[in-house]
Amino acid sequence: MVTLADVARHAGVSASTVSYVLSGKRSISASTRERVESSIQHLGYHPHAGARALPGGRPRVIALMMPLRTDVYVPVMMEIALAVATTVRARGYDILLLTGEEGPSGVRRIERGALADAVILMDVELDDDRLPLLRASARPAALIGMPADTSRLHCVDLDFAAAGALCVEHLAGLGHRDVAVIGEASAVYARRTGFAERTLDGLRTRSRELGVRLLHLPCEGSRTVAATLTRILEQRPATTAFVVQNEAATEPLLTLLRRQRLAVPGKVSVMAVCAEQTAVHASVPLTSIAVPAQKMGRRAAEQVMAQLAGERNAEGEVALFEPELTVRNSTGPRSHETS
Repeated sequence: MVTLADVARHAGVSASTVSYVLSGKRSISASTRERVESSIQHLGYHPHAGARALPGGRPRVIALMMPLRTDVYVPVMMEIALAVATTVRARGYDILLLTGEEGPSGVRRIERGALADAVILMDVELDDDRLPLLRASARPAALIGMPADTSRLHCVDLDFAAAGALCVEHLAGLGHRDVAVIGEASAVYARRTGFAERTLDGLRTRSRELGVRLLHLPCEGSRTVAATLTRILEQRPATTAFVVQNEAATEPLLTLLRRQRLAVPGKVSVMAVCAEQTAVHASVPLTSIAVPAQKMGRRAAEQVMAQLAGERNAEGEVALFEPELTVRNSTGPRSHETS
């Protein structure tokens, strides 16, 4: 790995001179600066995230605001973060990961401290209170998620409304007319988190159109799946299909259904909106709509890279990935034994 000392030797200057060129903390003659910059480019040196990059003392850091709440599925969040980090590192940028639930204060901290060249926001709410600050800032930004108002914003997301509709279409096509949705934790809906709200809207709208009776219940996590299933069967005993949008609930649900001798897919069908690996490795491989985490992370990183290169679109850009349904072993025709 090329070091700062290697650059200094190649340029014929001291290590401190290279540091000053990177940080901009002292005045360096134009000829010396050009020599150091030439050596950096020739050797392929990447400054440490804390150093200043060329030109003009920019930090060459992308801030990724990824609140790690107890009600989010961390593996998918980390898969998105890894895709962002890999993409920006290929362009010579480092990642500053902000995992606290800071809201607007986190955006202000990035602005005031000049901590990063650009910012990417995750866990986006429909009425996200960070957005007025982003719209007022000249700093490039992208959202992984969609708010209610996307004007002047760059957003990347799965089309969750279409995903919800596609779930209903698949189950209705198999003859199911009573469908239960095991949703995210109640706090996710209380925050009006975009992906959860949009999925539910798609489920409800398409259910009305196709004459499917839909019951939605939030689920607080793996330990509450049994109580959630009990409520579903009490309120809708004719339920023959389940849609799960809570990855922690998928395997516990399959286990409970087996215990109650509700064979999947013999008596009931189960499908999920989840990560591909969750669906593939379930005890019954799940029919699913995959959350394209890597694609979303890469696209958001590309959006901020384009803005940093001067290609910023004042109107913003919304990049929605079309949902893709993969049919596996967990869904089948409606069983008349449970109706």
